[in-house]
Amino acid sequence: MTEFKKLPQDFLMGGATAAYQCEGSTTADGKGLVAWDTFLVEKGRYTAEPASDFYHQYPVDLELCKKFKIDSIRMSIAWSRIFPNGYGEVNQKGVEYYHNVFAECKKHGVIPFVTLHHFDTPKALFDNGDFLNRENVDHFVNYAEFCFNEFSEVYYWSTFNEIYPVASNQYLLGSFPPEIQFDISKTVTCLHNMMYAHARAVNIFKEGDFEGEIGVVHSLEYKYPATNKPEDVHAAKLDEALSIKFLLDATYLGYYSDETMALVNEILVANEQTIDIDEDDFVEMKKAANRNDFLGINNYGSHWVKEYKGESTLHYNTTGEKGSQVYRIKGIGERVIREDLPKTDWDWIIYPKGLYDLLLMVKEQYPNYNKIYITENGLGYKDHFEDGVIMDEPRIDYLRQHFNALSDAISEGVNVKGYFIWSLMDVFSWVNGYSKRYGLFYIDFETQKRFPKESAYWYKCVSETKTII
Repeated sequence: MTEFKKLPQDFLMGGATAAYQCEGSTTADGKGLVAWDTFLVEKGRYTAEPASDFYHQYPVDLELCKKFKIDSIRMSIAWSRIFPNGYGEVNQKGVEYYHNVFAECKKHGVIPFVTLHHFDTPKALFDNGDFLNRENVDHFVNYAEFCFNEFSEVYYWSTFNEIYPVASNQYLLGSFPPEIQFDISKTVTCLHNMMYAHARAVNIFKEGDFEGEIGVVHSLEYKYPATNKPEDVHAAKLDEALSIKFLLDATYLGYYSDETMALVNEILVANEQTIDIDEDDFVEMKKAANRNDFLGINNYGSHWVKEYKGESTLHYNTTGEKGSQVYRIKGIGERVIREDLPKTDWDWIIYPKGLYDLLLMVKEQYPNYNKIYITENGLGYKDHFEDGVIMDEPRIDYLRQHFNALSDAISEGVNVKGYFIWSLMDVFSWVNGYSKRYGLFYIDFETQKRFPKESAYWYKCVSETKTII
């Protein structure tokens, strides 16, 4: 008889979304522009209009949550719905919209976990340097404080979603606007400024005695050396320092350890670049280091890294054409595609043990992490729709493997309190448009009708029984 692994009885089972990826209505009711609005039109690709039309369909989606035992929704507030220019005059219709969403959450018994920034800086601020500009740190902190005061219905707050992908996609990979590549200096400066903004927002929340909890959502993907050769071990350490340790040091130490900075500086020197960090920032950051109530982890895979001495070269797989991904960064290394491991159509390696190893690393190296929510994890898949039926067994298998890894980590003492599948429903994807589907609920983007996938019924069963079947 098969013995199934269990999850704790109080384990939250949620669905994740993001404002720009699901709301649509990108200019409705006074909403200000974000860089994506013009960028996508210039590229002649797809747009986020109407996306999943959550702006109008949220009562339907929250009713589906209730029906399928999804007890929490991760969502974000669109900064430019509240402040169309990022600061100054408040757009009251945007404020009312989110009050209505939170009221609907309460009606259906769904807990909102709200992120303040999910890749959508208002365009006026983005065009003025985004988080490379310290004035915009002030604007973000003021926006955060406004939300803390205004939306007392919200108990769980995250400052940022995926600080590393913000910085790296904008200034290292160039897959996000403003499409700058291989600028390590801008990447590190952006990382630091956003972590400083996070710390200031956390301190305002705690010193303002607001009811609730606050944390940050980091995208963390474990780095393994491709071989046991010292040069490959070192390459993995370099990759880890920039994409994991720099963020976790800032979050939980309030400064960057000597080891982390030595590795980051090595990357900068290899690229003949420098950074300038104001030591005064560490006052706020150290104050915030023990005030984070939770860590949100977005995890989609792991990386194997080997030494690479050449010039930086990249190819980002946006088409689902397997085997086309290339990642070689001067001063760091080359990420190797493991041919012996399963991969998604977008070359993302499926390796649940990477999530387990990551969670154990956080527990051991950052013991003041408090508690963890898996705020994003899921399978991008080319779902087959047939008369309203979507049989997505590969997604169920992916989820089962990752839940088993979670259960193992919890049994080792890691305090994981919940999981949010990316995504609740099919949504717009920043670099893939609408072909890459993640949702528990299939969306016909022409009619906006929702159809539960096989995975939605599996997820409901796990939520009800806390048994990983």
